[in-house]
Amino acid sequence: MHNVTPLPEYLVTRYRDWKTGLFLEKQDQHSRLATEGQSPKVMVISCCDSRVHVTSIFGAETGEFFIHRNVANLVPPYADDNAHHGTSAAIEFAVTALKVERIIVLGHSQCGGVRHCHDSCHGDLPPHNTGFLDRWMDILRPGYERVKHIEDDAARITALELTSVIVAIENLLEFPFIQEAIASGQLSLHGLWHSIGDGVLMAYNATTGNFEPLD
Repeated sequence: MHNVTPLPEYLVTRYRDWKTGLFLEKQDQHSRLATEGQSPKVMVISCCDSRVHVTSIFGAETGEFFIHRNVANLVPPYADDNAHHGTSAAIEFAVTALKVERIIVLGHSQCGGVRHCHDSCHGDLPPHNTGFLDRWMDILRPGYERVKHIEDDAARITALELTSVIVAIENLLEFPFIQEAIASGQLSLHGLWHSIGDGVLMAYNATTGNFEPLD
């Protein structure tokens, strides 16, 4: 493990500031969470993008949200194939062990993963290869078929970002334990899209099939 290097000093300094500041202010809360364990009511599936700050958007406290992040906030189709499925494992734990009451899929503007899928499907990138990113974005390729008719490039990419949320929810609905939790009234699903530049948050309306601003 000779390639593992010491943490840079600026991160060590930030840790020390947190430990003597915010952590100390809320030490009782952290002690309670350590003793009693976590019991979040909400799971959020969001993109890894560093600009998407889930806890800030919702003003969430430590222990309030169970957050899973991956490229382009996607959920793979249900597969019982004995392979490694990180996103599916997180969802299963949230629903069956933590008994969360809501799963929020949170998409966002200027998503690099969605843009990669768009450009690959649109023919703006070299032919599809077997890299990890390409294989992961295969999840969204069927969604591109729903928006490829849009003539304006920017509008098409934004539509694909919104579609990534819908595809994730559609795939969630394939999981048997999700179906059971919804049928029993334990669980509800929500689709959101966040505009990074202006802070707008839009929610998917299943009745109209549109995303509508929450402002």
